Amino acid sequence: MNPTALHWINGEWVDSQEHADSVNPATGETIGRYADGGENEAAAAISAAGAAFEETSWRDDRLLRARVLNEMAHVFAAHTEELVEALALENGKLKPHARFEVEMVPPKLRFYAALARTDHGRAMEVRPGTFSMVLRQARGVAGIIVPWNSPVVLLIRSLAPALAAGTTTVVKMPGRTAQTNSLIYRLFSQVTALPRGVINAFTELHGNGARHLVASADVPCISYTGSTEVGRAISATGAQHLKRFGLELGGKTPMIVFDDADLDAVVPALVTALTVFNGQFCMTGSRLLVHEPIADALRQRLVPRLEQLRVGPASDPDSELGPVIDKSSAERIDNVVRTAIAAGAKPLVRGGPILDGPLAKGAFYRASLLEVDDNSLDIIQEETFGPVLTLQTFGSEAEAVRLANDNQYGLAASIWSRDIDRPLRVARALDAGTIWINDWAKVYDEFEEGGFKQSGLGRMNGLAAMEDFLEHKHITLTAGMIPTGPAVRDPRGR
Repeated sequence: MNPTALHWINGEWVDSQEHADSVNPATGETIGRYADGGENEAAAAISAAGAAFEETSWRDDRLLRARVLNEMAHVFAAHTEELVEALALENGKLKPHARFEVEMVPPKLRFYAALARTDHGRAMEVRPGTFSMVLRQARGVAGIIVPWNSPVVLLIRSLAPALAAGTTTVVKMPGRTAQTNSLIYRLFSQVTALPRGVINAFTELHGNGARHLVASADVPCISYTGSTEVGRAISATGAQHLKRFGLELGGKTPMIVFDDADLDAVVPALVTALTVFNGQFCMTGSRLLVHEPIADALRQRLVPRLEQLRVGPASDPDSELGPVIDKSSAERIDNVVRTAIAAGAKPLVRGGPILDGPLAKGAFYRASLLEVDDNSLDIIQEETFGPVLTLQTFGSEAEAVRLANDNQYGLAASIWSRDIDRPLRVARALDAGTIWINDWAKVYDEFEEGGFKQSGLGRMNGLAAMEDFLEHKHITLTAGMIPTGPAVRDPRGR
């Protein structure tokens, strides 16, 4: 890793006046330094992206865009191991989880490379001699704001459709993953077909650069992944310029287990849904809704499994739950759990920060399981963003749907049942953008991902992801091909 991570703007490495430390959350040790950007870097990146949009062929040359995206896929695939190691060290992900994230990137880039070549408008002869067409054209400069929890794949999830659509881009990357960001920027720099200024990326710990990006009249579209609170705030700012927003925001995924579910399959899935990315995932399976007839059986299986989770760093291949991003996050999560218990939640598994022994220097948090009767508690209604699972019971299908939908979020849900009719019936009734049946966290490049209610606006992945970056232009032409007088007779008398 580069010990001094810089920004990448207009094809050049750029430093900042301010610098900060990169920290390994498993040990608290400093692993490098990085240039901490802000408004100046954002402004320079916007200028470079604007020039590339106006002065290069990028927005009009779909073959070039496809070639760049395919080359990016090749470069990222060739550096999979480096990216896995970087994420494990700096983000705290266990290596299987880091690999899960990194290996999603090349297929996503190749999918949008294909779309760059196949995306099309419409044309028709509206009346004799009058032709109309609709062109799908790039909006201009796209701003992309990336969170720290999955910085590699969530960057590419927004960047790939933005490039396929023909926008030039300014990316704000999180300071907490600055060394990983630097590796990503170096991969961008290896893409030989990429015109200068099409991708510009800066790193910042705080939000001054991101705020400038959102407020700038020169950035007509923003793709943001993060909290609902921030999503509302940037939407209000961007409304001054009627910006297009693609927002994937918070989630509180219900895992609904009916009495005919296969518990041998359910329990491992529940553990995985709680521990992937150490619970710091918008689709973390954080709400367990259990049919009353099997509640005792599920408790008996799940409680010991969570109590026995092996907590440790990514460097230990036996670890099942790694650190959260920093110690302040571990303290915040524990405050949420303490507040819930004080409000009446029953701790079935009482985890918490590890304060003694060799792991005490890191930001480790043991998983918690709380049984809750009151659906209005904050532990049910708000995103915890950590390895904390709540358990509620229901007596009927209708009650399961009511509990699941009684929440401001609607990003994802999971249904477990061996009935042939019930899962699809329940899925249609749930207010969620992604629903898995007898599974969890299956996301495909070809299909849209996004939320209902306070979980977002627009869609990531799939065909719809490009819409945030495109304008539709109607052009009509009267060609004068049809005579306005009497028809001209064929000289052969026909």
